[in-house]
Amino acid sequence: MRLAYILIFWMCYGCSHSQLLVDLVRDFETTLLNTRIPDTNDFLPEYDFIIVGAGSAGCVLANRLSEIKSSRVLLLEAGDQETFISDVPLTAALTQTTRYNWGYKAEATPNACRGLRNGVCNWPKGRGIGGTSLINFMLYTRGHRLDYDGWAAANNTGWSYAEVLPYFKKSERIGIPDLYKSPYHGRNGPLDVQFTDYKSRQLKAFLKASRELGYEITDTNGEQLLGFSRAQATIRQGRRCSTSKAFIQPVLQRRNLHISMKSWVTKLLIDPNTKVAIGVEFTKQRQRFVVRASKEVILSAGAIASPQLLMLSGVGPRAHLEEHNIPVVQDLSVGYNLQDHITLNGLVFMVNDSTVNDARLLNPQDIIRYIFAGQGPYTIPGGAEAFAFVRTPSSSFAADYADMELVLGAGSLSGDRFGTLRDLLGITDEFYETMFGDIQNKESFGMVPVLLRPKSTGRISLRSRNPFHWPRMEPNFMQHPDDVRAMIEGIEMILKLSRTKSMQKVGTRFHARPFPGCKHLAFASQDYWRCCLRLYGSSLQHQSGTCKMGPSTDATAVVDPQLRVHGIQHLRVVDASIMPHVPAGHTNAIVIMIAEKAADMIKNAWRMKIAPLDK
Repeated sequence: MRLAYILIFWMCYGCSHSQLLVDLVRDFETTLLNTRIPDTNDFLPEYDFIIVGAGSAGCVLANRLSEIKSSRVLLLEAGDQETFISDVPLTAALTQTTRYNWGYKAEATPNACRGLRNGVCNWPKGRGIGGTSLINFMLYTRGHRLDYDGWAAANNTGWSYAEVLPYFKKSERIGIPDLYKSPYHGRNGPLDVQFTDYKSRQLKAFLKASRELGYEITDTNGEQLLGFSRAQATIRQGRRCSTSKAFIQPVLQRRNLHISMKSWVTKLLIDPNTKVAIGVEFTKQRQRFVVRASKEVILSAGAIASPQLLMLSGVGPRAHLEEHNIPVVQDLSVGYNLQDHITLNGLVFMVNDSTVNDARLLNPQDIIRYIFAGQGPYTIPGGAEAFAFVRTPSSSFAADYADMELVLGAGSLSGDRFGTLRDLLGITDEFYETMFGDIQNKESFGMVPVLLRPKSTGRISLRSRNPFHWPRMEPNFMQHPDDVRAMIEGIEMILKLSRTKSMQKVGTRFHARPFPGCKHLAFASQDYWRCCLRLYGSSLQHQSGTCKMGPSTDATAVVDPQLRVHGIQHLRVVDASIMPHVPAGHTNAIVIMIAEKAADMIKNAWRMKIAPLDK
């Protein structure tokens, strides 16, 4: 079996036919490994709980709600199950070019993505059992305690840091020996969180540079967020640990859990008179199905599809629904408050040591080491070795609050010979050749700034009433001047970090070539970086906030602190869309926490047994 994996890997890595790779692996796994998730085709007329979307939240909910043997649970997912290629942490960008990505593209926005392909931002979103946990970069960070205390302070009872920490711990199985005794980590959960075994020289230099900049090497999921750290990631023995692996595959034997793949939900069924959610309508294999829920419908389709489904079902802004001739069931601010973490790719640094690039990854020794031992550069989560959570000089946030993340890459965009990373980011070939055509054979690594607390907000709205059409996605990135200011200061902090003694010892040199379209401006000036951000600034794919949680007194809220849709009975939203403000962390860990907490809320509402939490 491993030999077959090696042959598939060797034939297809770096080829332009990434879908061929997925199909080959899927057929191999189906015929030889017999690992297919049972696909339900014969449905009960009624389930206790219907979960729409088998992403990170949906998988957690399906696991926890089906723990109650008397509960009949139906999990509906538009995609398929994961394959071997999604296992490989380093090739996350390749996975995002396959059918496991919805392939969304946002509307053109004036202050970002203007120089990318077609002048728009790519918005990859996972499609399959595991959702975006199948294609993300696996980085596991939770944000700052003030993020959740802020949620609670806005009258979202039960969402303070002290109250959500047990749910982070519940799902986690920390695999880092130094953190086994930490009160901030869990040891017995189904989700593995580990370091990769690979360490580059620039990683060691990056961590040492922390002290030169006034920071410490710390556990950024522990007592304090500020500091530098190796990348904690959802990996298991060198392979991706998706929510499918963690929460679904271990419970496939449960008879009360039905999973239906390639099932596209087109409408939530809500009685317009009683305003009670009673079921869902979906299509599968060109057939239309209607299935009812006796207790609850739980919407976990993500920050783009969840608001779209609500609006298609008559829950949303009255004027917008009437514009599309959709009968209004409940007038709510669905689709607003869209938030995301912003980044800038293309900051490349030359170095005197070996780095990770496409050419090196065809090395048979690295491939064999990965296949047989789960070790080596292929285990690096999305190519990210470490991160620093820092405070920009002009930040107005609390003194211990990080508003900027600096991510260290094991390689750089210049090493993207096969174009996989370019396809993911929307980088044009012209940009690549201009910037990196003459240095692609040289050793280099990248650093990326990430805006953690954006003040700009966007919107998801309907393009039409056709459920098979994408919604309209307006990011409105960097509309607020504070966002631009923070990003420029983040870039300058990266350049300062590159000049530290620790980084200079490994020969770090900034590739100081002006970005196309910005050459007319003084290099590295504020105006120059502002131009770079407008043309090439983009998304870290942490879209959230479009079904905002808040009390009934908040006119912008869609769900209450129990995640129940305001004004609609037996309907909840459980995914990234409920976040009032996006935390200063990678959202996958946060969504899993939300789902763990929601599962207990649902059990409590229906007087089901709740397992005790490890405080």
